[in-house]
Amino acid sequence: MKRRSFLQAGAVAWTAPKPIRTGILGIQHSHLAGKVEAIRANPNYELVAVSEPDAAVRNRRGDLPVLRGLVWLDLEELLGDPTIDLIVFEGQVHDAVPLGRRVIEAGKHLHLEKPPCNRLEPFRELIEAARRRGRLVQLGYIWRFHQGVDRALAAARAGWLGEVFLVRATINSDRDPAQRAVEARYPGGTMFELAGHAIDRVLALLGRPQRVTSWLRHHSRFADALNDNTLAVFEYERALAVVSSAAMMGGALEHRSFEVIGTDGTFLIQPMEPAPTLRVFFRSAHGPYRAGWQQLRLAPQPRYIADFRELAEAILGGRPLRYSYDHELLLQETLLRASGELPSA
Repeated sequence: MKRRSFLQAGAVAWTAPKPIRTGILGIQHSHLAGKVEAIRANPNYELVAVSEPDAAVRNRRGDLPVLRGLVWLDLEELLGDPTIDLIVFEGQVHDAVPLGRRVIEAGKHLHLEKPPCNRLEPFRELIEAARRRGRLVQLGYIWRFHQGVDRALAAARAGWLGEVFLVRATINSDRDPAQRAVEARYPGGTMFELAGHAIDRVLALLGRPQRVTSWLRHHSRFADALNDNTLAVFEYERALAVVSSAAMMGGALEHRSFEVIGTDGTFLIQPMEPAPTLRVFFRSAHGPYRAGWQQLRLAPQPRYIADFRELAEAILGGRPLRYSYDHELLLQETLLRASGELPSA
């Protein structure tokens, strides 16, 4: 479709009942393809346009098969189109908050890739702008709707695990030199890049930690500056949480894990995907779980489907997002403490 025809068609449809007209901003993130597929699979969305402010990136990646059929707009056209309700940001960290702020100021809802930036105040300003304008901001942390983690947190909240005293999570990767160079720009290294997925779940269960202590090390033989072997401990009054992330592990995806340990029960999820396996212990039977150890294998859960289902329900039906503006601020603050960008306490 020609650009002029696209804009005119959108204007004609503006007052009619319709799905959420959605645009993609940025095409560099590794989650781009999966998110485009998830949006297209949901009838509540109409994915219509894409914009990449960096001409070199567009020349290099603009012909990705997942982008076929989308109209290319420049940034001003994308933000200025009144028929587009939602922008999904899939660019680089350094662009996320500046461009995300412009999305909010244009009156659009925002799905923002993680991590959003390595500073707290610019992110706070974005969130507060969204709060004032009544715009939704959803962060793209991949374990937020993970069915295994949801089960673990539900069991803990129901008291079935007794007193939770330890949460452990590991989220490793096997980065190539190009991706290592991207992540080496930030002191937190792979802790900053990946561990937010796990820290998000720790905070959902335990809330604000009293203290965060981290170890950010370069232990591989790569001749770069990436802190590729990292660990953070989150201290609570009666519990600890331990999150580790390394960037040079073979078979890393299948090794990722999340564990909640209490005085009366334990939930261990490993692997996390594609088909999560739960190893569960209870002193006594609760709900669907018998006493003792048992292993449960869950059905494969494609990424991002639940995220965009929730976002559609919020935009179209007014349902609150599961995680509030304040949760997003706490998560960003805690991630930066674990990444050495803010003091530990």
